[in-house]
Amino acid sequence: MAEEERIRRLRSSRRNLNVRLDEMDEKIHRPTFRRADGKANEVNYWVFDYEPEEELKVRNRISQMKKRNEKGTEGFELIVFDLYDIIIDYLESKNFIEKTEKMEERNGLERVVKAVQRTLRITDKDNYLVQYIVDHTPENAVVFITGIGKCYPLLEAPEVFNKVFYNMPKEFASTPMVLFYPGTYTEQELVVFDERKEDNYYRAFRIAR
Repeated sequence: MAEEERIRRLRSSRRNLNVRLDEMDEKIHRPTFRRADGKANEVNYWVFDYEPEEELKVRNRISQMKKRNEKGTEGFELIVFDLYDIIIDYLESKNFIEKTEKMEERNGLERVVKAVQRTLRITDKDNYLVQYIVDHTPENAVVFITGIGKCYPLLEAPEVFNKVFYNMPKEFASTPMVLFYPGTYTEQELVVFDERKEDNYYRAFRIAR
C-alpha cells in the first residue's frame, strides 16, 4: 500500500503533458543543450517520462517534431530510433521470431529474454543496438529513443543506459539522447508503467519536470 501511494505521488507531481512536451521541444532547440554545456564529467542523457496511457499523444508529438525538423531549418537533425522496431527487424532477419515463440512455450519468458539479449550481444561493447545507432546518427543530431515500453521485458531502461548509451563511441559524448519512458523517473529511480520499480539510475536528467 505504501508503494502504491508513493507511485501515486510521483505521478501527481508531473505537470500537464502538453506543457511538458512544449518544454522539451523548446529545450532541444537550445545550442547549449546540444553542446552539453555546464555538465562537466557528465553525459548528455535525458529522460522524458510520461503516464503510460498517454503513449499515443507522445508518439504524435514526436512525429510532428520529426516532420517539422525534416524541413532542414532548425540547425540540427532529429533522429528517432524505435528500439522495438530495430529489435524485431533484426530478429526477423535472423529467422529468430518463430524460434522465440517455441522457446517461450517450452522454457518460459525469462529464457526468451536471455536468448534475445545474447543474439543482440547486449553485454558487449560492440552490441547490435550501439552499432545501429552509430551507423544511423549524423553529426549535429539530437537522438530520440522510443519503444522501450513495447520492448519490455526483453529490454529495460537501465539496460539501455548501461549497455547501449555508455558503450557509444567517445565522439558521441556530446550528442543529446532522450529516452521516452512510459512510467516515472525521479533522477534516482525508474518505475516502468508506474507499476514496477526497475534498477536505480542516477546519471540521466529529466528533460521536463
